Amino acid sequence: MKAIDNKELIMALEELEKEKGIKKEYVIEAIETALVTAYKRNFDANENVKVVIDKLTGETHLYAVKEIVEAVEEPNLQISKEKALEISKKLEIGDTVDIELAPKNFGRIAAQTAKQVIIQKLREAERNLVYTEFNDRKGEIISGIVQKADTGSLIIDLGKLEGIMPIKEQIPTEKYKVNDKVKGYVMDVVRGNKGIPQAIVSRASGNFVKKLFEFEIPEIYEGVIEIKSVARDPGSRCKIAVYSENPNIDPVGSCVGQKGVRIQNIINELSGEKIDVIEWNEEPSTYIASALLPAQVMAIDVKTEEKFAQVIVQDDQLSLAIGKAGQNARLAAKLTNWKIDIKSETQFREMIQNASAENNDEETNIEE
Repeated sequence: MKAIDNKELIMALEELEKEKGIKKEYVIEAIETALVTAYKRNFDANENVKVVIDKLTGETHLYAVKEIVEAVEEPNLQISKEKALEISKKLEIGDTVDIELAPKNFGRIAAQTAKQVIIQKLREAERNLVYTEFNDRKGEIISGIVQKADTGSLIIDLGKLEGIMPIKEQIPTEKYKVNDKVKGYVMDVVRGNKGIPQAIVSRASGNFVKKLFEFEIPEIYEGVIEIKSVARDPGSRCKIAVYSENPNIDPVGSCVGQKGVRIQNIINELSGEKIDVIEWNEEPSTYIASALLPAQVMAIDVKTEEKFAQVIVQDDQLSLAIGKAGQNARLAAKLTNWKIDIKSETQFREMIQNASAENNDEETNIEE
């Protein structure tokens, strides 16, 4: 039966394959499945049916699939052997036979269904293209316009897709308004409702700072200077460790720039977040001492296997080394991936004296 304008259907599917890369066979299978559902819904049928569309001509056929039995109990699902033999002498009991149906108005339903499926597959293809494009941009910085800022998570218009910035990925000190332009780091691209792609964007991630440094510092972009580690309290303070194999390059000075001009753009983008740029060193004690800047360290005792460092500072440097609410020490530990215990000179002397006194007591007890 000619339920659809066959030539138009095939031409549309071939155009779809050529322009959007959607395989004709894939769409035909989807239309066939949709037509079975449409038939059962519109004709209230409990038959076992199938639809076959000729891939060359577009001609559509609807069949009732019936099992050949000796005695028919369910006419919608079964056919007698006697009637089946009228179709083909080779058929046996237990075989199935396809009996073509031609219900009234099914041609119109088929045409509508085919159109809906094609539109649906076209949308899916466009979404897949957008998903692939932005999935390849994971790990990049992207700009967009704030659409919603009153729901906790920010909703950002990124052009071809929507960006989501969850609360935990926002800088706590920043306030956003609708139509604000905002930059963020693309953490992931996911499929949201109805398969619509969404980008998960962050401004709180350490990777956001890394990418800002790559953008602003040519030596980092070119690979002459390497970022070894980043530790952040977003909106408050950030420590970043940099290194260069070239002995003629000062990695810290290159990142900061003359009079801080290079790093200032990064600080501005981070809404005034303080940034400590330190030089990475393979020697743990040197690296840890640098990580605790601006505090000055007197001595460090490291236990390499445990990745534990006992740090001694002058009394007037203790609060600076620990930082407000322990921030400086916490960021230094995160940056170096070492456990760091900080003691003032006085505290350390008292600790030694107490340990010595305990040893003396133990020796006295032994002698007694």
